[in-house]
Amino acid sequence: MKSTKWLGLAIALLMFPQIAQTLYSPALADISRAFAVGPQQAAQTLSVYFLSFAFGVVVWGRLCDGIGRRPAMLAGLLLYAAASVLALAARTFEALLVAQVLAAFGAAVGSVVTQTLLRDRFSGAELAQVFSLVGIALAASPALGLFGGASLVQAFGYRGVLGCLLLLSLGLGLWSWRALPETRPQNLVTVGLFETLWRMVRDLDLWRSALLVAVFNIALFSYYSLAPFMFEKLGLSGQLFGYSGVVLALGAGLGAWFNKRLLLRGFTCARLIHMAALSALSGGVGVWLLQDSVLFVWAMLLVVLAFGMAIPNVLGSALSNYGDRLGTAGALFGLLYYLLIGTGMLLAAWSQALGLTLLVCGSLGLLLALMPRQYRA
Repeated sequence: MKSTKWLGLAIALLMFPQIAQTLYSPALADISRAFAVGPQQAAQTLSVYFLSFAFGVVVWGRLCDGIGRRPAMLAGLLLYAAASVLALAARTFEALLVAQVLAAFGAAVGSVVTQTLLRDRFSGAELAQVFSLVGIALAASPALGLFGGASLVQAFGYRGVLGCLLLLSLGLGLWSWRALPETRPQNLVTVGLFETLWRMVRDLDLWRSALLVAVFNIALFSYYSLAPFMFEKLGLSGQLFGYSGVVLALGAGLGAWFNKRLLLRGFTCARLIHMAALSALSGGVGVWLLQDSVLFVWAMLLVVLAFGMAIPNVLGSALSNYGDRLGTAGALFGLLYYLLIGTGMLLAAWSQALGLTLLVCGSLGLLLALMPRQYRA
């Protein structure tokens, strides 16, 4: 595998948005108390995060084609650090939401620019293998985020989480400044945003991929948004919710490992996505049946296993027809699926029903997985 010298940094940058989201999740109950808002309002901070993240993806994706991958990454991490300072200074819930909007906008750079870097250097089956490796690393994110977030909240309240995120963004910024290469092709032709958008709007396979990314992400992150209040309702501690991240990380890691092994054995991406959708739907049924018991966490294992299997395959093949405009296409693709995720998370926060949310996501995922590819743009 070529160009692996900086792959560790790339994986850390891809992990950053997910760690930021899962670190924040154990703080929701403390935010609810500190700002005297209800669970639905507190959960909105994650929903707002995804919606702002979607627009950040477009801006950073365009910038990484325009000014380069490296400058765009450094600017995004600097903005996240500044937003974390604003969040620490917030005295009202509205001010905290504004800081979250800015933080999400900055964090988007870790997703779209890093994926563009990887697509610059890898393609085809090799890219799918890289995304599988990334998936194994990402499996550690829920454990790190939930356990670390719960520990920080217990010791310092929600401000401990915000301080940790500030230090994390500064550390990644310094590492990127020292080690991140510039991979933008020298002969890259600037393409029109709306020209690319029109081409992608007519690409039925791309819509299918965006919807698949959305339903698997909504299934995963609805747990982080809704489960803290389920644990509280069951009389369980926030620390125990943090420990549940370790269990979920095992499931996600197992899914990514299965995915890597099955790809090597010749399984197609379509078949693996189909298997993942069945796993997600089975997990949703289990969570719905066990929602009045802490045992619902074990059913959630099937959902995170599905995430670990599906996402590398969807992301690895989604933009195979857009090699001449990876930054712009990646930005628009990210905008589409993060808008879908943000909308889904708003609905999940409104419903406060994790089991129902997972049943809907699993059913949609299975329907999409069964749809034949159209192979047209």
